[in-house]
Amino acid sequence: MVSKAQDQMYNDTSSIPKNKVGLLLGTSKYVSSGTINHYYAYRIDAAVALFKAGKIDYILVSGDNGSSNYNEPSTFKDDLVARGIPGNRIFLDFAGFRTLDSVVRAKEVFGLSTFTIISQQFHNERAIYLAKHFNINAIAFNAKDVSNRYGFKTRFREYLARSKAAADVVFNVQPKYLGEKIHIE
Repeated sequence: MVSKAQDQMYNDTSSIPKNKVGLLLGTSKYVSSGTINHYYAYRIDAAVALFKAGKIDYILVSGDNGSSNYNEPSTFKDDLVARGIPGNRIFLDFAGFRTLDSVVRAKEVFGLSTFTIISQQFHNERAIYLAKHFNINAIAFNAKDVSNRYGFKTRFREYLARSKAAADVVFNVQPKYLGEKIHIE
């Protein structure tokens, strides 16, 4: 996955090519202790930086909305608007239950064949790997990562997620839900 994504990853806004849409991959805002999730905060920072640098015109927030009291996309939107991103430039994908769903739905539901994925590098590597499998021309912007100590549980989870992504490619797994087409304009 690392080698497949290597040439599509960017760390600074000055070198990344412009795309119409940035796909912001979801995560929870808070960790179990009730403090802000650094992965979340850094993804917000990255999306704002790309938008303000003129490297994306719209943000598609994809995340889990699997229960009535948990809504990653709306939470991200509220915080993006609070940071100065116009609400009419933010679109929400409520069925991004996992990375495969988010990436494929960006193509199949939102009609995007080219976009910029926004997350931490380890997550972007997996997302680019999946995008390539589904013939999507994606690049990725790496949000700031967290310390190894803070992210130990996430790193362990990532090993499992990469195995699952590889199996998904072998068995050509599709998103849980597709749905009506939505145009980002």
